[in-house]
Amino acid sequence: MHSESKTPLDFEAIAAKLERDGKGRLWRSLEEVACTPEYEAFLHNEFPNDPEKEPNSSQQSSQGGLNRREVLKLMAASAALSGLTACTKLPAEKIVPYVRAPEEVIPGKPLFYATSMPDRGMGIGLLVESHMGRPTKVEGNPNHPASLGASNIFCQASVLTFWDPDRSKVVLREDRLSDWPAFLAMTDDLRDDLTSTKGAGLRILTETTSSPTLAAQMQSLLSQFPQAKWYVHEPCGDYAAHEGALLAFGRDVNCVYRFDKAAVVVSLDCDFINEGATGVRYARDFANGRGIETPQAQMNRLYAVESTPSLTGGMADHRLPIRCGEIENFARALAAALGLPVQSTNSPVPDPWLKALARDLQSHRGSSLVVAGTSQPPVVHALAHAMNAALGNTGTTVIYTDRIEATPAKDSLPDLVKEIEAGQVSALFILGGNPVFTAPADLQFAQQLLKVPLRIHSGLYDDETAELCHWHVPQTYFLESWSDARAYDGTVGIIQPLIAPLYHGHSLHELIALLAGDAVTSDHDLVRDYWRTQHAGSSEQEFEKFWETTLHDGVMAGTALPALSPKLSLDYAKLPNAPAPDPQTIEVVFRPDPTIGDGRWANNAWLQELPKSLTKVTWDNVVALSPATSWRLGLTTGDVANLNIGGWKASGPVWALPGHADNSATVTLGYGRKRAGSVGTGFGLNGYLLRTSSAPAVANGLEIQKTGRNQLLAETQIHHPIDRNNRQIEEESENAFERDLVRIATLDEFRKNPRFAKEPDGDAGKSLSLYQPYKYEGYAWGMSIDLSRCTGCEACVVACYAENNIAVVGKYEVMAGRDMQWIRVDNYYRGGLENPETYFQPVPCMQCEQAPCELVCPVGATLHDREGINQMVYNRCVGTRYCSNNCPYKVRRFNFRLYSDWVTPSLYGLRNPDVTVRSRGVMEKCTYCIQRINEAKINAEKEDRTVRDGEIQTACQQACPAEAIVFGDINDPHSRVSKLKRQTRDYSLLAELNTRPRTTYLAKLRNPNPEISAT
Repeated sequence: MHSESKTPLDFEAIAAKLERDGKGRLWRSLEEVACTPEYEAFLHNEFPNDPEKEPNSSQQSSQGGLNRREVLKLMAASAALSGLTACTKLPAEKIVPYVRAPEEVIPGKPLFYATSMPDRGMGIGLLVESHMGRPTKVEGNPNHPASLGASNIFCQASVLTFWDPDRSKVVLREDRLSDWPAFLAMTDDLRDDLTSTKGAGLRILTETTSSPTLAAQMQSLLSQFPQAKWYVHEPCGDYAAHEGALLAFGRDVNCVYRFDKAAVVVSLDCDFINEGATGVRYARDFANGRGIETPQAQMNRLYAVESTPSLTGGMADHRLPIRCGEIENFARALAAALGLPVQSTNSPVPDPWLKALARDLQSHRGSSLVVAGTSQPPVVHALAHAMNAALGNTGTTVIYTDRIEATPAKDSLPDLVKEIEAGQVSALFILGGNPVFTAPADLQFAQQLLKVPLRIHSGLYDDETAELCHWHVPQTYFLESWSDARAYDGTVGIIQPLIAPLYHGHSLHELIALLAGDAVTSDHDLVRDYWRTQHAGSSEQEFEKFWETTLHDGVMAGTALPALSPKLSLDYAKLPNAPAPDPQTIEVVFRPDPTIGDGRWANNAWLQELPKSLTKVTWDNVVALSPATSWRLGLTTGDVANLNIGGWKASGPVWALPGHADNSATVTLGYGRKRAGSVGTGFGLNGYLLRTSSAPAVANGLEIQKTGRNQLLAETQIHHPIDRNNRQIEEESENAFERDLVRIATLDEFRKNPRFAKEPDGDAGKSLSLYQPYKYEGYAWGMSIDLSRCTGCEACVVACYAENNIAVVGKYEVMAGRDMQWIRVDNYYRGGLENPETYFQPVPCMQCEQAPCELVCPVGATLHDREGINQMVYNRCVGTRYCSNNCPYKVRRFNFRLYSDWVTPSLYGLRNPDVTVRSRGVMEKCTYCIQRINEAKINAEKEDRTVRDGEIQTACQQACPAEAIVFGDINDPHSRVSKLKRQTRDYSLLAELNTRPRTTYLAKLRNPNPEISAT
């Protein structure tokens, strides 16, 4: 049973214990180091909490939790969806599948279509799996430069948003049902008025877009109505980078980074591994420099300076936590150390560290890279450009092109508000986005919006903005509409639908065309006609071939933007004065939430239940502080604090985050929604209440006041701890390194001892077994996970949700330890609280050849097949849970309740038909995606051949941006997985138990600078 609050943490005692234990100790959480009762309960009892004894539903709601009825509503269908999946509608226009032609649709045989997903304006190339016209699974497009076949958590979760029954279904007029013909009539009358005034008073507000078609439409519309204006609002846009380019070059340019060519990388508060539409590609390029195979291979090196721990910081060889507002001072000091004429400042970084970094960069001229993050001011971006130029990196590790975005280069929402206040706006079209929720607090946009005589909103949801508008039109999702989008390098991808619009929604192309007087042209024709004009010299036959090739491949050949050679024109004497923040004040840093972004993903249950990579909190956001700052303020994890900055107020739970900068607080945006849908409404702290237009990224002078209340948080960091040999609790973390759960070495140590990760006794004891020896002939499936490559992004976790029909359980069930994810990513720390090293370890089922779970199952529900896979026979399982109790890796999940909704029709469209939907009382776990294995074997048998290496990719492997996961036949000596398992870095978890897991790991390698390590 949950207590009303967690056991308070004594940070001084924890810090002292870690100092006594030395730098070699690995630990997973503060609760583990402190040996709290909560941690002990999870260590000795996999499910220590009984939700049946939880507070009643009203109390749960006050804590922000969900009861079972609310869980069943997470994806409940409306009447409009009932029967939808029985008569799926394909688009009327011709669409081109990636693999087979549409006329070859065969029940049980999926088709794959290439498309692109817009992410803050840029496109990510995808392949979407379609079963009888139902989009069910998303993968990366190998041909697309932004994905290279991989994806991120948002790509994987997009299919759930598509089937979300809370999406807007009908045209609304003043919050009452209306229809499309009525909206057409209103638009016709509006056009008549606009024609006479040349568009005076018409304002259009959009999100960032890179769509060439939409840009052409807007230019045409604005030429028709020259008095109209186009504004843009992207809550977490990269506006500082654009201003920094203007400062450095006198023109706005787009940066294309080549991490694959960078031997030394310096990150100035830039989470490039996990940020936006470039994160997938940049994670791949960077990871390719980490996964070395021989001691002689070269390995890249990463320095990270940041205020908030990030995935990029977790991968860094050297990381320094300093306040966000002081990173500019560090950038100035580094630029001066590299010989640039920058005014010297007091750097918050130790001088030996700074000089060693500068020498490392100078020794890698042309193969180094300095990158600045979106939270940094323009001057830091300008200095990064200057340093790259001084180091000779331009044209090698950083390439400049024209801007990708078709929208204005700054957030123009403040300008729009000024015009509203001046009475200059008579009609406002809000096309996408939710500015009533995301606008800076000082703009008071909700109140200003009500002053506009005519307000029209188009969006996926009837959200906070739709509520205040006269008209709301359902917007189509990218899986059901036509459009185009540029990738990070300018490459164009066509967005093609897999299904006709579910709710008769309309795309932004159609709405812009309607404003221009065209009410009949479809979005397909608008996009195709635009590209026809770009190929005016081609014959119709030539263009048709080009169009079908583009749709098939998902990319438009030859559209990457050419490289530019902008001349650095930075006037160092005119740079703004260096900041001098009061070191005793507390700054607040605003970031998009790791799982729900800026709030647009708030109604996605997969992402709500996905543990955030570094805090492992689900269903909530927190106020992240360093343990030292928390201790100074008398706060501990879970304490609710009142926040006040410049009179703007909010309150939320505190989280003591190891490695966070002192006197700095991080608040993630996106939570606190009031009209998100049945999943996302009412959870968390609304960070936008504290954010102002003058300080959208970081603000100084935050006041934090303890309220005396404590909030229960559903965090999974202490879930599924791996025990060993019944050691005492306090010995667990102390011996983590000894038991080799995560094996770590520096590159120099690896070169001196390539076999550092191997067991000391080699193969001794492997012949001991309770089983009769079995020789695996034919296929023998296995997996290798490279810890040097793994970034902790958790794309594998969401991919497993989508592929295997995994159920969402809700906040209180997560708190009870009943989360259902088949693969988890464990975090480990090494070092003190102020700046520990961070390590990530994905843990699926180990598929043990000598599986402890099989021995104890009384009904033979878990057993081995002839290819070495530990299988679950759901119809046999009677729910004894003996298998889970006997699993040393804690990877089995039990359906304590009927988590899967068997009665809601909408879920039929979402689910993978190749995977069973489990019921209450059934144990489940990772199966190595057995359905994919069987499909490949059947196809190979039809063609009278064996399965080729790489033909089977598990869902987690296919999604992984870093290629950290490799699956295949270990009996094939030439397979990639066999070669990886022959590496000297290969090791097994808990090898001394002699379970002989088929899933093994490649030990983590780090590449620290010897100069800094010596100090």
